[in-house]
Amino acid sequence: MARPLPFKIAAVSTVLFVVCTNFVFCNNGRRVGDVMETEFSGFSVPLEHSFEVADVAKFRVRGALMLKAGREPSVSLTQSQLSEEDRAKLKEVAAVDGLYRIRVPRVFLQADRQTERQMEGYLTAFVRACAMVESHLSDVISLHTDVSGYVIGVSIVTLPGACRGTEVEDEVDLEVFNTTLSLMAPVNAPGPETALFVEQMEIETEKKGKNPQEQKSFFAKYWYLILGGAIFLMVSNSAQPPAGGGREQS
Repeated sequence: MARPLPFKIAAVSTVLFVVCTNFVFCNNGRRVGDVMETEFSGFSVPLEHSFEVADVAKFRVRGALMLKAGREPSVSLTQSQLSEEDRAKLKEVAAVDGLYRIRVPRVFLQADRQTERQMEGYLTAFVRACAMVESHLSDVISLHTDVSGYVIGVSIVTLPGACRGTEVEDEVDLEVFNTTLSLMAPVNAPGPETALFVEQMEIETEKKGKNPQEQKSFFAKYWYLILGGAIFLMVSNSAQPPAGGGREQS
């Protein structure tokens, strides 16, 4: 008894699906989902700030830094608005020329060392609170890493950076942060230009080889003048009468 045609089509489709599935899994030794997880994995660390009239740091969360490891590490930032209470406090701190501080934890950015990203202290930077107020919360935060991908420094500047006593409205200018974030990796210093130096030395040596006259010493070049001068001095000395000649005898 012949099987129905739909059953045959379903069986063939099942076989093709199994073959294609095995091909995808065995194509590169790992699943597609594993590749996406490895290439786009990241982790978040808090960005904290502190501004107190008494100049005693009391850090609280300002936002979150999303760090993505890989061949080209990247960083992004999400942060909340300042509350009405924080806006008033920031202006009070600015009035007494206090400081606005930020801090981030020390972490690794390399994908193979993410298990070592435990909190190992904090990195801190600060600006004058008045500069933060007069810049309307516009700042530039830079994270500095070493060659191993370890965050070793943080810096903050405001735009503009000077305090001029400009009046600022709380509701309009001190509500939303306008932050530019960057990740600064070390740059290899240029090495000595030894190749150019060796090339110049070879050119100089070649020139001297073509002009052997330039290689002669001072005496080799002017021996005849030196010899003539010596003969002249000898003749002059022999021609002079001896000093204190004898008296005539009667």
